[in-house]
Amino acid sequence: MSAPATNPGDDPTCWEVLLPPHDGDGPQRVVTQLTEPTAAPRAVVLIWPAMAVNASYYAPFCAELAELGIASVTADLRGQGESRPRPGRRSRHGYHELASRDWPALVAATRERFGEGVPLYLLGHSIGGQVSVLYAAREPKGVDGLIFVAAGSVDFRGFPGASGLRVLLSTQLAALIAWLWGYFPGHRLGFAGRQPATLIRDWARISRTGRFRPSGADIAYEEGFASIRLPVLAVSVSGDTLAPPTAVDRLCAKLPSAVVERWHFEPGGGGRVDHVRWARKGAPIAARIRAWADGL
Repeated sequence: MSAPATNPGDDPTCWEVLLPPHDGDGPQRVVTQLTEPTAAPRAVVLIWPAMAVNASYYAPFCAELAELGIASVTADLRGQGESRPRPGRRSRHGYHELASRDWPALVAATRERFGEGVPLYLLGHSIGGQVSVLYAAREPKGVDGLIFVAAGSVDFRGFPGASGLRVLLSTQLAALIAWLWGYFPGHRLGFAGRQPATLIRDWARISRTGRFRPSGADIAYEEGFASIRLPVLAVSVSGDTLAPPTAVDRLCAKLPSAVVERWHFEPGGGGRVDHVRWARKGAPIAARIRAWADGL
């Protein structure tokens, strides 16, 4: 699907893509931030954030990409950041709606803005990487490659030691809270932000079963993963307990036909990063993306 991208107000770096109502949800306004290099871009990266991380948080990382000649479009997830409306008890969207509606709409808008001749890569952070895999199963040739940064499967078997049990219990508890409350009040609980119940149930199902079978799916996503033959750069991050290297490897294992390059980011000079803070110290990751893209 495609939807027109417009510039609200007078800010040429801000886009909004309007999605019509679907399956009980009202109309959606997905807002993005555009960062461009001074010269014509050699590539463009469409960045999909983690839960509760707004598009504006990635601005320092996008500036690093721009210095290397790579443009970026950073989208606020549906109902997150500047996107509207906020999730509530009437929200029905989960992983499937994001992969089948939001991702295609933003890919189409980005293609229209930069043209077919500029390579387009999806960069998914955390849930952004998980949904990007679902999108690629639907559209195996929709983009030119996938980039995972701090994005792994939430399958509890991919976490070392006792942390796997903690992941399993916490995801199932979140699903129970979302069912009882009507949505997940993460903004009150200090984790994952305000999320629709369907999305949290999809997330918990992956943790419990290890399989991507989102609610309302119209295709067999797991079977479709074998059709993904895109180049993939998968980056795990030092200090990341939410997407440790073993969880990133587990997500990569879903792509048996893809050409996967794995890299673990360890900041030098005693610096510290984690699941989120890498975006504020991401110059080495930006350089790795540039080198990977140049080598394709």
